[in-house]
Amino acid sequence: MASPEEEYDTSWVSDLKQVLLSECRVDSIRKVCRGKPVPDTLRAEIWQICLDINPKNEEPWDEIFDLPEQPIIRKDCQSLVDRLGNEEEDKVSVLCDIESVITRYCRQSGYDYDSNWVHLLEPLIALRLPKTKLYSYFCSIHTRFLPKNCAKESSPFHLLRLLLLYHEPELCSFLDTKKITPEAYAESWFGSLFSSTCCLKVIQNMWDIYFQAGDPFLVFYLALVIAINAKEQLLEMRDADKQSIIEELCAMPCRLEAEDVEDFCTVAFHYISCTPPSYTKECQSIIFEGRPPAEDGALLSQALCLPVSVHDLVSRNNTKGDRNIKYFVVDCRPANQYNSGHLSTAFHLDASLMLREPAAFGTAVEALFAAKKQANVVGSVAAGEHICFIGSGREEEDLYVHMVVASFLQKHQHYVSLAQGGYEALHKIIPSSDINVVLASHCAKSCLVCVSQNQNTVNGEETHEKEVSIFDQLATVVKSRSNIVKERLVEYITNPQTEEARHVSSNDRLGKRYRGMAPVFSIGDDEDPDRCTESDEDSSFEEVNIQIWLKKPGVIGTFVCEEIRDIQLRYPGHLIVTETHLYILRTNRQKKGYAHIVAAHPLTSIVKITSKRKCPEWITFAYGHIEDDGIVVQSRDHLFIPKAGDATSLIKYRIYAMGEQSSER
Repeated sequence: MASPEEEYDTSWVSDLKQVLLSECRVDSIRKVCRGKPVPDTLRAEIWQICLDINPKNEEPWDEIFDLPEQPIIRKDCQSLVDRLGNEEEDKVSVLCDIESVITRYCRQSGYDYDSNWVHLLEPLIALRLPKTKLYSYFCSIHTRFLPKNCAKESSPFHLLRLLLLYHEPELCSFLDTKKITPEAYAESWFGSLFSSTCCLKVIQNMWDIYFQAGDPFLVFYLALVIAINAKEQLLEMRDADKQSIIEELCAMPCRLEAEDVEDFCTVAFHYISCTPPSYTKECQSIIFEGRPPAEDGALLSQALCLPVSVHDLVSRNNTKGDRNIKYFVVDCRPANQYNSGHLSTAFHLDASLMLREPAAFGTAVEALFAAKKQANVVGSVAAGEHICFIGSGREEEDLYVHMVVASFLQKHQHYVSLAQGGYEALHKIIPSSDINVVLASHCAKSCLVCVSQNQNTVNGEETHEKEVSIFDQLATVVKSRSNIVKERLVEYITNPQTEEARHVSSNDRLGKRYRGMAPVFSIGDDEDPDRCTESDEDSSFEEVNIQIWLKKPGVIGTFVCEEIRDIQLRYPGHLIVTETHLYILRTNRQKKGYAHIVAAHPLTSIVKITSKRKCPEWITFAYGHIEDDGIVVQSRDHLFIPKAGDATSLIKYRIYAMGEQSSER
């Protein structure tokens, strides 16, 4: 809060007026205003400078109203004019200006009309701008500051969830449990920059600060602060229904007062300073430039936690603007890889211990936290509050790393991130002259990245053959180390003998027992063979377009997953649930956007669903039939599903529904 002296100090307003007399730039305004709301009389001029609007660039205007959605646009514009309460003689003029601006922008930008646009125009109408300037202001705000592609489960909402998971994992977990995704409460926040929910004076003050900052990502942190401020009320609503929680969260911005805005934005800037900045470079074009997210959208939609660039880890002690984030780096590769080279400030935690030796893994985690605490106390260069996990960068190996990260998130650990590309990406950005300075214990002869790079330098036609050869050699090394691990992992997947069962049992049924279904979903001592009669060659499976399949009629749920064949065979893909069947699609790595259907089962053939207490994302589906003497399991699928709870719940209740329908017939 401002001190009494600062609150009544208006000398800066005189300085601001003086600055505006010259051809000032936004930097000059920032220096004078220092993130404060501006006087009403100067707002239009200041916004014009901050939005970089050149009045000389105004183009000829037409008044053609012929869009297919024109009736909807006119109706929404009329509702806005009625709310504004203008004099009768002004209403027609204002209505025509608003409809003309929206129609022109739809035609010139190519964007479909969004009902949030009328709310976005409301603070601009208060400036009493001529129509051409009104259009220029609206165009600049929509282009620079409004998140695009705000469809259901789109990139902006994935990003907001990742930020919430990073800063308030407990609240994020609560909302996930209630199946409340960010689009349920933040769609209008993003679409109107809060103008649809806050009063005019609040929006004017908020936009004053927003446009001065010039950071389009600020809207995400404003939304983050609102959600975090509501944490206490939301957690007290554990027994409330989903809609009541959404309504409570949606109502939070309405309670903002104009005098609260400066402090509100200050808190948002604090969270910006405590967040790794690298994701903004990756997401800028996806979120604010309207580029289709087909290629890069997976960065957010499939992220287990906030992704961090390896460049951030190398420059971890350098201040970037107002951010000085120090990472506690946890290298989760196997010990032999870690000992062949690692970031000099990284601590080691072998991720494979989580399955091989759970007790040893628990001890290692305790030691890790003790080292983190000690490093912070003594001010070590390796100290940091922000935990960044780093794997090898090879998808198959990093499954273990993802499991470790998930375990930390389940414990509501703050500031958890994952280095993009892992050690391989880190190694590649380090100049060869600095490799032994940045990396500790680096040995070019045993470092897998160095071995691979050296092999790729072989000239002529031998390059490809040598590349294949070296990976064959690496696979042999991994196989030689993993024989025992493989046996234990298969046992862990199929036979959780030492763990208390996590299961869906017959006690959970809704409705009556029905014909043709197993009497229980549970974890048992599954000793039957896995699904192995089918060919593992992709060429033997039907190839399909992933996006077409995800949108097929009858699909009621889709889930990103990894198909687990054995210790060294894991395939990324999708689990697709229709009203009657379960399908597993394995991503075709040689043909982007396509996958192979490797499993298709009627839901009624599922006789058992198994999950692991220490890794609930690890799911086994057992298929078979019922005989007089019990369940006969004919095959299984093992999957790692990040949203396992949602997937198994959907499948379970769909099977129940099918059973009820069968009983009624």
